[in-house]
Amino acid sequence: MTLRWELFPHEADVGVRGRGATLAEAFAGAATALTAVICDPAKVGAGEAAHFACAAPDDELLLVDWLNALIYAMATRRLLFSRFAVDIADHRLSATAWGEPVDVARHQPAAEIKGASYCELAVRQEPDGSWLAQCVVDV
Repeated sequence: MTLRWELFPHEADVGVRGRGATLAEAFAGAATALTAVICDPAKVGAGEAAHFACAAPDDELLLVDWLNALIYAMATRRLLFSRFAVDIADHRLSATAWGEPVDVARHQPAAEIKGASYCELAVRQEPDGSWLAQCVVDV
């Protein structure tokens, strides 16, 4: 699996986008992009695991819930995440994220994320069969 993720500009905030062969890969890519808003994900170790479970009426709301659960865990546990294993079925997500405590000198955090928003929210299967998961996060 090769995670594909990117950031996109949005006025004062930042868009996060994940792409993958499956919906779960796209959600993992969006989570990696979330970390990239703060720092370079390649600088984040994967020594500590955190488990997540979310459910929503549809996949778009599930993406917002997933990203907000990560944001909450990063803020309250002072962690950054670099690797994600995501399972999705029937608008229910079960995931493990691996990361490490924030090290200001090494990670050089550039922003604090307040939350995932419904702005530019999209979760869809593309014409080539791949999946896209994106939204704007408030920084």
